Amino acid sequence: MKSIADECGKRVSIYLFGQELQPETYAIARSDMMIKGEGKQAERIAYGSTISNDAFPRETFDFMISNPPFGTPWKKDLEAWGYKDKKEITDSRFVFSFNGDAEYSIIPNIGDPQMLFLANNISKMKTGTPLGSRIVEVHNGSSLFTGSAGQGESNLRRYIIERDWLEAIVALPENMFYNTGIGTYLWIVTNKKSKERKGKVQLIDATSMKSTIRKNLGEKNGEITPEITAQILLLHEDFEQADPQYSRVFNNNEFGYWEVPILRPLKYNYITAEERLARLSEEGKLASTKGITIEMIQTVLRTINQTALYKNTTSFRELVIKALQKLDAWKSLKTTQRNGVANAVMSALSEKDATADPVLDRDGNPIPDKTLSDKEIVPFTHSGGIKAYFETEIKPYVPDAWVDEDGIKVGYEISFAKYFYKPAELRSINDMIADIEQIEHDTDGLLAGIIREVRG
Repeated sequence: MKSIADECGKRVSIYLFGQELQPETYAIARSDMMIKGEGKQAERIAYGSTISNDAFPRETFDFMISNPPFGTPWKKDLEAWGYKDKKEITDSRFVFSFNGDAEYSIIPNIGDPQMLFLANNISKMKTGTPLGSRIVEVHNGSSLFTGSAGQGESNLRRYIIERDWLEAIVALPENMFYNTGIGTYLWIVTNKKSKERKGKVQLIDATSMKSTIRKNLGEKNGEITPEITAQILLLHEDFEQADPQYSRVFNNNEFGYWEVPILRPLKYNYITAEERLARLSEEGKLASTKGITIEMIQTVLRTINQTALYKNTTSFRELVIKALQKLDAWKSLKTTQRNGVANAVMSALSEKDATADPVLDRDGNPIPDKTLSDKEIVPFTHSGGIKAYFETEIKPYVPDAWVDEDGIKVGYEISFAKYFYKPAELRSINDMIADIEQIEHDTDGLLAGIIREVRG
């Protein structure tokens, strides 16, 4: 950085800070600085976990670079805090106020800490300078899409994108690291976007841009040369004018969606036929009711038409209550006991029935059937939003369904495959015919030979 500044005739002061958990890497980093005569810089390289032991809680930085571990459980950090459950975490880097939620959590699954490192760097961005801060982090693909709406990973993506801080993500080639062959991605985050980038995110597909090395180094079989680096940088600089084969630019809302709970009403039919009356013996609540036996209940219920199938819960419950009032001990029961007996009877005499009337609560609203509930993913970009989606995609097929407005959640995910999908190239018909003809030629006379052997 200082060399570039010197080339441009700029005088700058560079102050390096760093933190590392692995002892060997920490030792190499410090010794390298000391060998270069940067002893004071070396003192600002801290040892310990970035997650549970932030070495620079009051510092903000102009530039931040991080290569967090992929898929490594961070349970030890949880224990270092003295917690048993991640819900207990109150660290302001990971739990804060956002969009009306006083305890907005961006804490990911305990099995992968990548997003915690990104959140840590975001908490250290400068806000009072013209250039703000820039972050570049290397992540694997899980950071793009893991975590459903309302969960920590999705919440962090939402926080970054809705604050308009995500500038670009670059998909790198596979097999670029010594210890893993999986694809990796560069996240470029800044709180001071240039004017033309505001409200937009650039995705760059550099998966095909690598130079093969002579000898594999572990999983690593390629490298990004200075020439390839310049090519990727040019795609970034060209922004909306870049080659669409490798670069696409989207509005921020392209990656957002609503997770919409779709509910359907609970529906039962009822009948006092002997087969269902026999079920009363399975209701434990009835066996413990003082002064009333199951046989007594069965007797009074037989006064209800035993061949009629009732499909309205409210009206049938009235018949059940009227029958139960014939019991001598009914008047001595408390209201809660009466409701308990009535509920147990209704349960025993019921069966699910899609043609029945919906079961209603005290306010006259339909009670949802949990077994029929579903969730729909509605993109922010869907014309007309949730209402239009429901009217065209749900209601025509399940007319009694409704949207659980209170249960709607917002999520964000990014899919490179969606925008840079490359279908497998199919073989030509001529090639396939040639293969079939070759097989036919190779097996010519094979069947006749087998028959001759069998016959001896």
